Amino acid sequence: MEDFNGWLSFPFHESLNHDQAIRRFCPARVEQEQGGEWEEILNEIEISSPSETTSPPCLPASEVDDFVDSFINMDHCRDDDIQSSEKQQSFDYYDQDGMETFSMVDDMYGDVLMMMEGDDMEMGGLAEDFGVGETNMVPSVEEVSHGVDQGLHLVHMLLACAEAVGCRDTKLAESLLSQIWASVSPWGDSLQRVSSCFAMGLRSRLSLLHNVNINGTFNNDTMDVSLTSREEKLEAFQLLNQTTPYIAFGFMVANEAICQAAQGKENMHIIDLGMEHTLQWPSLIRTLASRPEGPPKKLRITGLVEDHNVFELEAGMKALVEEASSLGIPTEFNMISEPVKPSLLTRENLDLREGEALFVNSIMHLHKYVKESRGSLKAILQALKKLGPTVLTLVEQDANHNGPFFLGRFLESLHFYSAIFDSLEASLPRHSPQRMKIERQHFADEIRNIVAFEGLNRIERHERADQWRRQLGRAGFQVMGLKCTSQARMMLSVYDCDGYTLASEKGCLLLGWKGRPIMLASAWQVHNASSS
Repeated sequence: MEDFNGWLSFPFHESLNHDQAIRRFCPARVEQEQGGEWEEILNEIEISSPSETTSPPCLPASEVDDFVDSFINMDHCRDDDIQSSEKQQSFDYYDQDGMETFSMVDDMYGDVLMMMEGDDMEMGGLAEDFGVGETNMVPSVEEVSHGVDQGLHLVHMLLACAEAVGCRDTKLAESLLSQIWASVSPWGDSLQRVSSCFAMGLRSRLSLLHNVNINGTFNNDTMDVSLTSREEKLEAFQLLNQTTPYIAFGFMVANEAICQAAQGKENMHIIDLGMEHTLQWPSLIRTLASRPEGPPKKLRITGLVEDHNVFELEAGMKALVEEASSLGIPTEFNMISEPVKPSLLTRENLDLREGEALFVNSIMHLHKYVKESRGSLKAILQALKKLGPTVLTLVEQDANHNGPFFLGRFLESLHFYSAIFDSLEASLPRHSPQRMKIERQHFADEIRNIVAFEGLNRIERHERADQWRRQLGRAGFQVMGLKCTSQARMMLSVYDCDGYTLASEKGCLLLGWKGRPIMLASAWQVHNASSS
């Protein structure tokens, strides 16, 4: 590990500042910030051209050892009583009486370590297919220690490579990347699997550095071409929904909020932003059909679809309409094949009708409109407010993946997706083809977009709950208290896994893994609107 101490070139003090880490590496960034035009530099990447003879500043070996020792000996116990606690908890840090505290310092790679402990380094049941001998299901102390050392080695190389890429030292980055490729495997333990996805992102970013404009920004002509087809993405999404609670949690909370706000409403119209599937709606229709005051007299669903290849979606909606009719709910489905934009969000374009209660639904979609200036999201939220919705449901990844600096985003996203891959390790065997599809056809594309792209091509701009609260508040929305905490707990109890945790704050619900927040679900009403 001493060989890699030199690459860990920024201090992990108790108040880790990603921007400061970048400034230490890239003096040109400091000059830009001192220039004053913040909005202009937000869509730029680091513009440092380090000399080949100048090595980056390094931590003293003692500080690196202290850092390594701190998370080797970290106690990752969690309170099993979290799901029965009614305590209001912070979105920024979970209280230790509830979810495990997670700071970017003390828990920077805590999840990573937990993945490595107890992991055998082979591929489980798939090993025989690759000519690997039978694995020992109970690793010895020496094997666990070896696995931890390999994991630390891999984390050091990932950080060093990210720093080199951020400073455009392509020679060093390519050298480190070749070593990373030799240490990762899409069939290995969860750290190896998530690292392979980040290695692909780093490789893509390196290739894009050859198309950088003279002013330091990425060439907009270099578009983000997904490596996964629409059909593969949909299949992976469906598998993720079936095997983990992340998607089902969002669907459940959104549907419960709609039903809560729809009490006494006879005519309902749901606008689904960025509709890609119909997985959310069967449960809602069954709940509406069984409500005490009787089912609604009319239900309309309008899907705003960005993909013009919608044959499967149309077939799904046809089946949904037939099911709703059999339950006594006349249902009409309409589809608008246009991206979500303020000019589209008018009463005329959406065919809003008098006497209808309007509901706007966004499942992991609005983060794509954050952009650097936030102007696009602001305009969309203001246009939605003018429509006067009874409720706006918002489900998003709870993560800070929209920072202006590459290294900060890399650190945060590595921490976030390490937790997700750890949860998959606890739920699915390593040889599972379903797990492989979820990781390679769903999460790998997200990671690649966060790591490799800038400007308009970077659409996976996830943000934390406090940022969403601030943006929605400025647009004229206020949070609607949710009444489905008990249902969420019951849903989590269905999954045969102890790592999922639930927290609430100010009417919002947050699903996490071992204390690390993953998904947030919330409902919003126009400010001062009736909450009935």
